[in-house]
Amino acid sequence: MKQKILIVEDEFIVANDLSLMLEKAGYQVCGIAPSVVKALELIAAKEPSWVLLDIFLQGNETGIDLAAQLTKMNIPFIYISANTNQTVLEAAKATLPYGFLVKPFREQDLMVMLDIAAYRHEENLKYAQHEATSVTKQIELIIQKNESGFEKLKQISNVLQTLIPFNFLWITRSNPKTSAKDINIIRLANGSFNILNQEDLLKETNTAKRDFKAWNNAAIEHNGKVIFNGYDFRKLRMNSLWVQSLSDSYNLESAVFTEFKRDEEVFQAIFFHQLSAIYTNTHQAIITQLKTSLTQVVDKVIYTKDAVIEVPKTAINGTDRTTVKQKPAAEIFKGFDGIIGNSHLLQSVFKKIEAVAPNDTSVLILGESGTGKERIAQTIHNLSLRKHKPLITVNCAALPLSLIDSELFGHTEGSFTGANGKRIGKFEQADGGTIFLDEIGELPLEAQVKLLRVLQEKEIERLGGNYTRKINVRIITATNRNLEKEVAEGRFRLDLYYRLNVFPIELPALRQRKEDIPLLVEHFINKYQKKSSLSVSSITSEALFNLHQYEWPGNIRELEHLIERTMLLTEGNTITTVNLPGKAAPIDFLETEHFKIKTMEEMEREHILSILKKCSGKIFGTGGAAEMLKIPSTTLNSKIKKLGIKFEFVD
Repeated sequence: MKQKILIVEDEFIVANDLSLMLEKAGYQVCGIAPSVVKALELIAAKEPSWVLLDIFLQGNETGIDLAAQLTKMNIPFIYISANTNQTVLEAAKATLPYGFLVKPFREQDLMVMLDIAAYRHEENLKYAQHEATSVTKQIELIIQKNESGFEKLKQISNVLQTLIPFNFLWITRSNPKTSAKDINIIRLANGSFNILNQEDLLKETNTAKRDFKAWNNAAIEHNGKVIFNGYDFRKLRMNSLWVQSLSDSYNLESAVFTEFKRDEEVFQAIFFHQLSAIYTNTHQAIITQLKTSLTQVVDKVIYTKDAVIEVPKTAINGTDRTTVKQKPAAEIFKGFDGIIGNSHLLQSVFKKIEAVAPNDTSVLILGESGTGKERIAQTIHNLSLRKHKPLITVNCAALPLSLIDSELFGHTEGSFTGANGKRIGKFEQADGGTIFLDEIGELPLEAQVKLLRVLQEKEIERLGGNYTRKINVRIITATNRNLEKEVAEGRFRLDLYYRLNVFPIELPALRQRKEDIPLLVEHFINKYQKKSSLSVSSITSEALFNLHQYEWPGNIRELEHLIERTMLLTEGNTITTVNLPGKAAPIDFLETEHFKIKTMEEMEREHILSILKKCSGKIFGTGGAAEMLKIPSTTLNSKIKKLGIKFEFVD
């Protein structure tokens, strides 16, 4: 007998159909609830393993309200709903479901979704337990060191950062019985940590003591929630003036929460981050596993003999937040498989790659253009058991609509005009290996349906053929689009999204990991010095500082092109100045009455159009727009399509 499932659905016919499907597949349906109140009663009585959850139910509370309580009880759930507009989808996503089925759906869709959800949940728990055990041992060793509490906390912060990324960690008490103050750990722009007590934090946030007391925020009222992303974090800000002050001061956008006891006092540890929607079910599982370690930190490091840890004044006021110090070469960790970087966000990516690579799990790589999604896909393949089989890359944005079937699945001779012989498609070429579908968000809806069938059935049929072929491929996909938004607006199938989103890996933008810039610059200088026999071998600290001040909309690709261009223009062996984009004389907006601020998309569209005009519409080859823009022609084609650019193109 498979796991017990509770159905929370107020339409009897739908609930009954679901029950029949599940029981036929061997699941045990332990109840049907039309409302949140009834669902909570059944959960207490039946202890289900999973919950299938509709969003709109009888009574005043919705499925989204129930989801928050399910998260607290560590019961995984899947949404089943006919409502997928942007607002509903955002609120539902914030509760971190393991899947989302849109009514009506097939029995097979439900079974596949349950299998995927169960796998994701199991892998989350395994990963969390393994990583938390390792961190617990490291924290125990740090606690035993003969060093100051301040130094121990800095080391513990570094260890925690590898599992739970944060820019601000607030350790406070729900019911303080002593006058001891809170401890606040801040991650600085250069990757190091600073520790502030409550008094110094109030100065940093320009908060008066009387205001802090008036706000009465000895702790956060979390109402059972553990993770605050997007919608939930905005609500948290509205409900807590102190959180609002913190988030405004440090640009915080999300939080993950835990509560634990020490000497009958209830403590809270709230990890905040500057990225929105960064925290996942995995972080929740990890932080649950780390409660004992956090209790030890509070008991043996922070509060000893009822006195708060002493924070050296030099640590408060003496930290240079703009200086970038590069570690000695022997201490630099350059990732693995040639990936350059040592930032905590990239370390998190490495851990995910190591966890998922040996398995056949589908991976969805998310990130802006230029963050290295294809490089990550290659690394996953190289570290997998399929590494001796082919890795086939497909740029979905470059596939002509009329040839998608032929390109992906192949065709037989005579299947259409011009098919003079048979063609083996990309999926067949990848048999036994990996297929990487880049820019999956550009795939038309008609092709999405066919791709979903291939993923479900694990078989293909050549165009014009009369029989199917079983295939054994691992799927890795990537996109720079917001797929949830694409789903809400009807451009991407929700069932395909959850089928692909089994193990998401989000790549940070370069502006989010600027501490990696020195390593990347060093790498690109070495690369082009060898490639072009250039004499440039170093860069001044002033030039490096200027690189840190730039926001890098084009990410690593933009940095690489800039270094290559700068090396060609540099006389001597040291880069002293870098001509960054956007350094033109400032415009006085007030003097230009009809000045209109353009969006990044509008500016990019105009720039591409101007280059196309210079190239007479030529995209590929020498003298083409792709060469002039220093981007792959496939990427340029994707941008042209995305931005709706119309031009007489020349091949």
